[in-house]
Amino acid sequence: MNQAQQATGGPRYQRVVLKLSGESFAHAGERGISMDEVVGIARQIHQAAQMGCQLAVVIGGGNILRGAHFTDRNVGIQEATAHYMGMLATVINGLALQDALESCGSDTRLMTAIRMDSVAEPYLRRRAQSHLSKGRIIILAAGTGGPFVTTDTAAALRALELGADILLKATRVDGVYSDDPEKNPRAVLYQNLDYNAVRQQNLRFMDSTAIAHCMERSLPILVFNYKKDGNIQRAVQGEKIGTMVGPRPRTSGNGPSVSPPCAS
Repeated sequence: MNQAQQATGGPRYQRVVLKLSGESFAHAGERGISMDEVVGIARQIHQAAQMGCQLAVVIGGGNILRGAHFTDRNVGIQEATAHYMGMLATVINGLALQDALESCGSDTRLMTAIRMDSVAEPYLRRRAQSHLSKGRIIILAAGTGGPFVTTDTAAALRALELGADILLKATRVDGVYSDDPEKNPRAVLYQNLDYNAVRQQNLRFMDSTAIAHCMERSLPILVFNYKKDGNIQRAVQGEKIGTMVGPRPRTSGNGPSVSPPCAS
């Protein structure tokens, strides 16, 4: 046990999948890659791993290219092709994150669902599990390797495949709100939600297919603000941050399945 584990008592979650959007790799409102942003995220991930948590990171590619950008327009690119282009964007982000993590001292492996042996390992479940058990941070790029599947859904599937204790969804806001907090100042932040409440209220913090996969297997999802330094470590330690989404909590009588929200 290292000093960080001794000080904290170790992580609550032994194995997690962390979902990062491509937009987290760029400054707000911008495109491309800002290495300042990437290194800031890498430091948090490295510190969480130092506590003894096994970490797999699934990344998006929206800071570089979104397949939907082409499918919404008649530009001569087939929808499936557009999705493959988006998958390649996630590999570019994966390479940037890998170097940033290794500059912090982490041992990493970049694994892709589409074979490209010159830059990354192919994703194989047993190999990924072996890397995790050896304390390596694995970065999972190229989604599931097939079109018409979001990286949110890829993160949910990988979390289930790898036996993760929780799926961490990193965002730029403090959790799941009743409405867009950037547009509605009266939006309220939920502390806890069950899967059914998410679907009934059409809360759009994650792709509905991803939520359905987690719901089927009772895999909890924590939605939290990665922009607050140290929140990734707090998340793996089980501190009360963000919004916890999971099975319907036990209530007395016909009590609500949504916990009282916090003021935004």
